[in-house]
Amino acid sequence: MASLLLSECGLKPLPRTLLRPRTGIISHNNPSKTRFLYANRTLTDLKRLPFDKFSRGCFRERNWGLKVSAPFKVANGEEDNKIKGFNGLGEEEIEFDPGSPPPFNLSDVRAAIPKHCWVKDPWRSMSYVVRDVAVVFGLAAVAAYLNNWLVWPLYWAAQSTMFWAIFVLGHDCGHGSFSNNHNLNSVVGHILHSSILVPYHGWRISHRTHHQNHGHVEKDESWHPLSEKIYKSLDDMTKKLRFTVPFPMLAYPIYLWSRSPGKTGSHFHPNSDLFVPSEKIDVITSTVCWTAMVALLVGLSFVIGPIQLLNLYGIPYVGFVMWLDLVTYLHHHGHEDKLPWYRGKEWSYLRGGLTTLDRDYGWINNIHHDIGTHIIHHLFPQIPHYHLIEATAAAKPVLGKYYREPKKSGPLPFHLIGDLIRSMARDHYVSDTGDVVYYQTDSQVSRSSSEE
Repeated sequence: MASLLLSECGLKPLPRTLLRPRTGIISHNNPSKTRFLYANRTLTDLKRLPFDKFSRGCFRERNWGLKVSAPFKVANGEEDNKIKGFNGLGEEEIEFDPGSPPPFNLSDVRAAIPKHCWVKDPWRSMSYVVRDVAVVFGLAAVAAYLNNWLVWPLYWAAQSTMFWAIFVLGHDCGHGSFSNNHNLNSVVGHILHSSILVPYHGWRISHRTHHQNHGHVEKDESWHPLSEKIYKSLDDMTKKLRFTVPFPMLAYPIYLWSRSPGKTGSHFHPNSDLFVPSEKIDVITSTVCWTAMVALLVGLSFVIGPIQLLNLYGIPYVGFVMWLDLVTYLHHHGHEDKLPWYRGKEWSYLRGGLTTLDRDYGWINNIHHDIGTHIIHHLFPQIPHYHLIEATAAAKPVLGKYYREPKKSGPLPFHLIGDLIRSMARDHYVSDTGDVVYYQTDSQVSRSSSEE
């Protein structure tokens, strides 16, 4: 291998500056660690370096960039994220920095995805709607018929999961990945989301903001970090409720009404900060549909009784909210390595999207339409859910270490509960300054959470 690193003007090794490109080696908020941007390179790529320039005085130049998108894998197992020099030329361990700009761009990732993955099939999409709606009504009919307290807990667990699956299909309508027909997306999205008390357009617009600003400290909309200033302005009870499981997993209805700390507005009000004037009619339409669903539930309570309505709809709705909060939180938090959040010029659509996480949900993957394949969904939300697994597999060679393999789940994803609790105990706020920041821990809240 040493022969690969010899210049043509002699048998001297390449200068050590080759191992230390000037861009991307400094990590904000963590200056003690040396970072190396082009960690994702193969030995084949090293052969492509323009060695013929070295004999013409190219040691004075600093452009050592490798113009390829293939990831570099230099170690396995526990050493996967570290490089111990090249062939013994460097003794210092150089650690991969997920906050450094990637050596590929969005078009590289897009080009790796097969063309058919972008094709939307409305008939196939509708088949999932028919399947899920049939299961929802079937479960309710069986539970109501048996009306047994041994059956109800099983029903609540199953039906809450199906409510979550219904939400995901409405979510696809909001992204336009359900079909190319805007009217079909709107009608189906309203029916599905209103049935589980989600204001379709209000949520669709705020979720669009989330995707357009993912990974941005101030501009992101979903589970974005609190700045240190906002965090310290919260009273102790608010901190406890926000970072003590299971309370954060019940936050979604509150978020719909009043958003997150530090932000104002409501998903139901057309004049909210979330919306522009041209979206007023859409928001009103969704609020009317949501109100109609509430009226229907009130009417049903008089027909079947409030206890039966609670069993059939109320408790599954709470379970659905917990599913939604769990999944959306863990797609942006809870990795064993802390991942960056960005501000200012350091933020880009690609870098923000690369901080999201894929998750494995075992048997639930198919039920909730592979929403766990989240990185590619965030970068390209127009890809239908039934193509996300194939698209992710095709993009992984380009993403390299910027793609983090999810932990394999058993039949049910109980392992994610541990990830949630650990994240809640350590991921509390980020610095008020700096364009690349990482979560910091409030030791008092962490100690309180561990004692629960």
